[in-house]
Amino acid sequence: MDYRKKTVAASVAGLTLEGMDIMFISFAMSMIISEFHIDMATGGLISSITNIGMLLGGIIFGILADKFGRVRIFTYTVILFAIGTALTGFATNIEQVYIFRFIAGLGAGGEYGIGMALVAEAWPKNKQGRASSYVSVGAQYGVILAALLSAMILPTLGWRALFFVGVVPVIFAFIVRKNLDESPEWLAAQKAKKDSPKEEKGKLVQLFETPRVTMTTIGLAIMATVQIAGYNGLMIWLPSMLQQSQGLSVSSSALWTISTALGMIIGMLTFGQFMDRFGTKRAYGIFLLASACAVFLYSFATGSVGVLVGGAIVGFFSNGMFAGYGALISSFYPVDIRSTATNTIFNFGRAVGGLSPILVGYLLQSYDMTVAMIYLAALYCISFVVMLTLKKRRGESVVQAAA
Repeated sequence: MDYRKKTVAASVAGLTLEGMDIMFISFAMSMIISEFHIDMATGGLISSITNIGMLLGGIIFGILADKFGRVRIFTYTVILFAIGTALTGFATNIEQVYIFRFIAGLGAGGEYGIGMALVAEAWPKNKQGRASSYVSVGAQYGVILAALLSAMILPTLGWRALFFVGVVPVIFAFIVRKNLDESPEWLAAQKAKKDSPKEEKGKLVQLFETPRVTMTTIGLAIMATVQIAGYNGLMIWLPSMLQQSQGLSVSSSALWTISTALGMIIGMLTFGQFMDRFGTKRAYGIFLLASACAVFLYSFATGSVGVLVGGAIVGFFSNGMFAGYGALISSFYPVDIRSTATNTIFNFGRAVGGLSPILVGYLLQSYDMTVAMIYLAALYCISFVVMLTLKKRRGESVVQAAA
């Protein structure tokens, strides 16, 4: 296996395990709410706290990866979120669940941006869209894996046993550390620094170095926020909601999740091809507007066939765009701040967009599914407008263009 394929394989596996970990909360949510006697909004806070941990972990580990190497820090992040996930199974109250999910979030937040930076630095620009999509699909493999494990473990062993599975990624971390070398582009950048040392600005400061760079960073953060808000709104609450509104069992809602995840996988692979062939703005423009329409129309779906097919269509458009964010954000920033930029921007989106389950839970309790879907459709329209403002010269990062 050549280096390009190794970066994709490692990043796919890491994101698969991360996606599995995140979806464990979705399937275990009703049991956790029942055991600790909490309401839906308090339950939604679990995911929000996880996403806050992701923001902090993304910043910390992104800076460390830019300074000390992608692969070394990548393995540390995988071990950390594995430990946090396994500890969740030992929680005796909701406060401990919050703490352990925060720890898991620290590791998961660092893992995403580092993996995407590795792939961006290994693949040529005209293939980065599809390479990014291959990695992003890993999250949906994790969703499917979580659905299968939940269907097998929850009815017999309970929610705690589900989180004990989270210790498995530790093994994966050691395999990666042994078999994957550092990015040649990162190594070259480090050599250049040694050959011509100069005073280096803080990594985070460089994301806001000029008005143009600042507007780009803010715009990308808004788009990432919408992506996560839409994903969390759909995937965290809809399985539980469909169990109530459509009378679906746990295994049936798992089937819905698998159907939606398959739609997402096909959407991601399609989006990567669109991005490389037609350009970023056209690809995002088509998918954002289609997402707004699909999400709104899904509120009128009825019957098992309508729910399954509609879920797949919504997943195709709304999360197909997830495939492009690694390549999109990486393209705006140079190698020496790429992990920092990708982790900070996308994990900011996770932290803010992670509040979406609280709002969606409130809308579902106070109103109905239609109102919740109108809220999600409006978010995609906002992201479309922001996307139109992003500009940089071809072949340059926005930092280089603004310099």
